Amino acid sequence: MSRRNSKRQPPKPGWAVYLRTSSEEAQNPENSQRRQRHAIEHSLFARSPLAVFNEYIDNLSGRYADNRPGYQQMLEDARAGCFSYVAVENAERFGRNDTEALVAIDELHELGVAVRFADYPDLDPIDPDDRILVSLSFTLARRESIKLGQRVTGGLHAKLRTGGFVGMPPDGYINCEQKTETAVKTEHGKYMRWIEQDPERSHIWRLAWDLLLADRMTLDEICEELHRRGYHYRSGRPFVQVKANGNRKANKNTLSTIFHNWFYAGWVVSDKAEIPPKTVRGQWLPIISTEEFEQGLDILARRSRHRVVKRKYDYLLKGLIYVELPRELKPVKLTGSTSNTHRPGGGTAYYCVPSSDINILCSIIDQQIPVELMRIQVDPELIPLIRESYSDELARKLGHLRPSERNELQAALRSVDEEEARTARLFAAGKITERVWDNLWVEWQDRRRTIQMNLEALQQKREHHIANLDAALTIIAKVGILYNKLERSDQKDLLRQMVERVVVNPEGMIIRLELLPPFSYLRHVTERVQNSGGSAVEGKTKTSAKAGQCSDYVQSDDSGRIRTYDLALKRRQLYH
Repeated sequence: MSRRNSKRQPPKPGWAVYLRTSSEEAQNPENSQRRQRHAIEHSLFARSPLAVFNEYIDNLSGRYADNRPGYQQMLEDARAGCFSYVAVENAERFGRNDTEALVAIDELHELGVAVRFADYPDLDPIDPDDRILVSLSFTLARRESIKLGQRVTGGLHAKLRTGGFVGMPPDGYINCEQKTETAVKTEHGKYMRWIEQDPERSHIWRLAWDLLLADRMTLDEICEELHRRGYHYRSGRPFVQVKANGNRKANKNTLSTIFHNWFYAGWVVSDKAEIPPKTVRGQWLPIISTEEFEQGLDILARRSRHRVVKRKYDYLLKGLIYVELPRELKPVKLTGSTSNTHRPGGGTAYYCVPSSDINILCSIIDQQIPVELMRIQVDPELIPLIRESYSDELARKLGHLRPSERNELQAALRSVDEEEARTARLFAAGKITERVWDNLWVEWQDRRRTIQMNLEALQQKREHHIANLDAALTIIAKVGILYNKLERSDQKDLLRQMVERVVVNPEGMIIRLELLPPFSYLRHVTERVQNSGGSAVEGKTKTSAKAGQCSDYVQSDDSGRIRTYDLALKRRQLYH
C-alpha cells in the first residue's frame, strides 16, 4: 500500500476578488463595487496574466469578520486551494479590526495565498517593513470607524436637542420625508424628514388616554375595551390575547410603557443625550397635553402604591453559600428557595440544593455570621508586628516583580522608538504620505506618555499597598462590632467585600469562612506572627513556604501586574 501524502497541495493559480461596502453605503452599493473593481483591475490585474476565480461581496461593516458571509466563504475557498491571490481595493475594505485581519492574512499566507491591495500594489503584508504599513492601515481604519461612530452619535444627539427625533416614532406616529429643492439642500440635506400623527392610529391612543384619565378602569380593563373595539398594537399584537382554553391575558405592559412615554405629550426625553423631561419641545403635534400626561402619571403612581406586591426574601448569603457533602469532591453551591410565600409571614426561606433533600433554614446560618466575624478580628497588640511582617514580605515580592515589570515597560518604550524609525524610512522612501506620518506621530506620543505614566506609577505601588493594609486592618479590627449595627443591604455589601464563600455542613453549621484578599492574607499573617512567638522576622523564616502560598494580597497576575484592592472607600462607608 502506498503511503498517503500528508503535504498540502499548492493552491491553483488565480485571483479572488473581495469587495466590501459598509452599512452606510448600502443604499447604493453597486457604485462602490464598480469603483473597487476598477481600482483592482487597473492596479493589479493589468500586471497579472492570472484569471479570476471568483468574486466575494459583503454589504456589511468590516469591524467584525464573523458576520460577513462573503469574507467567510472566501476563507473556506482559500483553504480548499481554489486560488493563489486575494485582491482588495485597500486594507480598510479587508476589515477594520486589525487583529482579525492580520490573523486572516497570516492564515492565507500559510495556505500559500497572498493578499494584495490595489492602492499599494507592491505591498507585501508578510514583509516586515510592509507589514508595518498594513498594520497601521488597519489601525487607522479602526480609529476612523470609532470616530465615525462618535460623530454619528453626536449628530443624533444634536438632532434630539433641537427637537428632532431619530428612528421609528412610537405607535400613533409615522415618519414623513420630502426631497428638498436645490435652494434649501445645503440646510436640510437631500431630504426633509419630519414626524406626523398617523391618521389611522392616533385616535386609538387618544381614546386610551381618555380611558386612563377618567380613572375608572384598570390597565386590564382598558386593554379589554380597546380589544372590544377591534383595535390592536401597530405590530399586530392584540390588546387581549385569548388562549385556546378560553383564558384571557391583557397585554398591558406595552400599554403602561406608552402611558409613561413623554413623546405623546410633545417632549424629547433621552437619557443618553442627557435630555430630561420638559426641557426640549419636539417638532411634532402631541396627542395629549403636558397637563393630561402628568395627570396620567399621577394616576398610575397612585395605583402602584396601593398594589399588593409579592414579597421576596432577601437572601443574605446569595451566591456565597456552599455545602460540603460526603460524596462530593468540591463544595456544592446552595441556592435560595422560599416556600409558602402567599402566607402572611411571607413563607419560610431555605438555602437548598435543587432536587435534593438538602434544605437548611436561612435563619440557622445567618445568625452564625456575626459570631464567625468576631473570630477573625485582629488583636490590636499584634498590628505593629503584622505591619512589619507584611512590609517585609511586600518588599521581597515587589523586589522580584518590579524589575521585570520595569524592563517590560522600557522594552515597550524602545519598541515605539524602533517603530517610529522604521516608519521614517518608509516615509523617506515615499511609501506613506505626510498626513499618515502626522497621524502616526501623534499616536506614538500618546503611547510614550502612557508608558512613562506607568513607569512613574511603579514608584507608588508600595505606598498604595501599605495604605490598603491599614484600611483592611481598620475594617477587620472592628467588623464584628459594626456588622450588627448595619442595615441588611450594608451587611450583604460588607460580606461580599470580605468573604469569598461560606462553607457549611448538611446540618447548617458553618465550617469555615473563606475570605477574599487582603483579609485572607491578614488571617494567615496573624497566625504566622502568633506562631512565631511575637517575632515577625522569625515567623517569616519558619513559615516562608506557607507565606508564599497564602500571600494572595501581593501575588501578581498573568500580565505581571500586582493585584491591589482599594479599601479606603469601604472604610469610609463603614464609618458613615
